[in-house]
Amino acid sequence: MATFIVLLGPPGVGKGTQAKILAETTNLAHISSGDLFRENLKNQTELGKLAKSYMDKGELVPDDVTISMIRDRLSRADCETGAILDGFPRTPAQADALEKMLTGFKGKVDYVPFITAAKDILVERASGRWTCREQGHIYHQKFNPPQKVGICDIDGSELYQRDDDKVETVSKRIKVYLDQTMPLVEYYRQKGVLVEIDGSQPVDQVTENLLAALKK
Repeated sequence: MATFIVLLGPPGVGKGTQAKILAETTNLAHISSGDLFRENLKNQTELGKLAKSYMDKGELVPDDVTISMIRDRLSRADCETGAILDGFPRTPAQADALEKMLTGFKGKVDYVPFITAAKDILVERASGRWTCREQGHIYHQKFNPPQKVGICDIDGSELYQRDDDKVETVSKRIKVYLDQTMPLVEYYRQKGVLVEIDGSQPVDQVTENLLAALKK
């Protein structure tokens, strides 16, 4: 049986970092829905063109288009033993569709870690992020500052703060995420696969808790 993990967590909780570590440790493919969208748009696949037609009109991309992208990605060889899904599903309806889809891949959602932290911690983490203009290297003014203020250590380009990483925007993104995700959290809690992980701990402690829960 293939193993499928759905990783949940608000902006600033370190979900992306944990997804990469989890993928390396478990040898499962890490599927980020955001990366998948960008890949389809960049490569101008049929699904990418279809998604763009809705985006160009300012409309939300319908679930069936997103689900088709996920199905296509899961059919690749690196997903034979399962995958870690990051950013999908977002709603109970998408979770139902995923459940049905996974039966075709001889699997089901086995484990849903929900990494959480207090809002003030999330805001501090997400709003301290700075990005280099040249190649997108990420820094944090408190946790991973550059050697020289405002300059990327790797390529020497200027560091800037994306609008998405400013305090007001971050606070709004966290509220929207939690409001939208709570029905999904309850959906998986009722199925008995949700595990809450304290994301305010150091990165290695969060990883340790994630792996311990996975072993259970």
